[in-house]
Amino acid sequence: MTAPTPRLPLPLADLTVVALEQAVTGPYCTRQLADFGARVIKIERPDGGDMARHYDGALHGVSAYFAWLNRGKESVVLDLKTEPGRSALHQLVARADIFVHNLVPGAVERLGLGYDRCHDMAPRLIWVAISGYGPDGPYRDKKAYDMLIQAEAGVVSLTGTPEAPAKVGISIADIAAGHYAFSSTLVALRHRDRTGRGERIDISMLECLTEWVTPQLSVQLGTGVAPARAGLRHNMIVPYGAYRCADGSVMFATQSDREWKRFCAAVLRLPAIAEDPRFATNPDRLANRLELERLIEAILGTLTVAVVVERLDEGGIANAVVNDMAALAAHPQLAARNRWTEVETPQGSVPALRPPHNLSSIAPAMAPVPGLGADSARVLAELD
Repeated sequence: MTAPTPRLPLPLADLTVVALEQAVTGPYCTRQLADFGARVIKIERPDGGDMARHYDGALHGVSAYFAWLNRGKESVVLDLKTEPGRSALHQLVARADIFVHNLVPGAVERLGLGYDRCHDMAPRLIWVAISGYGPDGPYRDKKAYDMLIQAEAGVVSLTGTPEAPAKVGISIADIAAGHYAFSSTLVALRHRDRTGRGERIDISMLECLTEWVTPQLSVQLGTGVAPARAGLRHNMIVPYGAYRCADGSVMFATQSDREWKRFCAAVLRLPAIAEDPRFATNPDRLANRLELERLIEAILGTLTVAVVVERLDEGGIANAVVNDMAALAAHPQLAARNRWTEVETPQGSVPALRPPHNLSSIAPAMAPVPGLGADSARVLAELD
């Protein structure tokens, strides 16, 4: 009989993270570290803790944001306005592998935990700062929240209808910065393996989101004109988006001239349109999009959504349903792939999605969400 394969520890199980964090950016980074085994000691204020604890009570009294971002962590309450609180934080950071913070620039320096001081006391420490605009420059001290960074990075100017801009409906700037902080930390750990030295990481929300708008920014730089807002249509590819049918709308995408030809033949049943010089290439279709989209909707307007979807599928044209949150919660693909699980909170178990890293032999921890200060006594006792 073959002996069972021993279960290996999670790949980050030998790492300790101290997180002086609030809201989304820092917590998103450290939760991913916790998912893969790192011990994450979350430092919280005595007057209510992380502000995200109080955004809502959607999950049996637990904030949806807090439950999403803080599973698997240990909550330690420290009053950093006092000498004992600051001393405890210094000791924790000195013993840590990674120190993540997303306070305003200058805050950790005032606590005596700037990079130079930390490097002197712990040369192997990976020091991760997340801020709105970075540690220098004229915007260094500006307050930065997600929607504000969406505006500064031009995302708002690209999102919405031609008549009115809009923000993205999720915390995209926060998530971008948190994810770059996570990936940069993994790179720094690999570098430390080779050199034995820690690293300084400075993540700017503005820079992260500007990276994500690079194609649109390049159009501006190359042509002098930014892509127009297109609502539920793509502002650089045509046809791509939601189009009216006889009994509703359907969303589909053509990504190449080859797909455009298939679309004309299989869906519009007018293959000759594909060769029309006004529409032959994507730049042509973009230049003549109003005329083309009127033509498309004139044809689709005589067909039901079911017929259009059937034709799209037959032609191998990508298409999708515009789901609301209720439909997403019941999405058959998520159910079929067993993406839903539960995590424990101080108020009981709540639904949670398994993270999408999907390593073949490593399952994330999905550990409980901590109550405020639940681990203070035990963690601080380790310092004695």
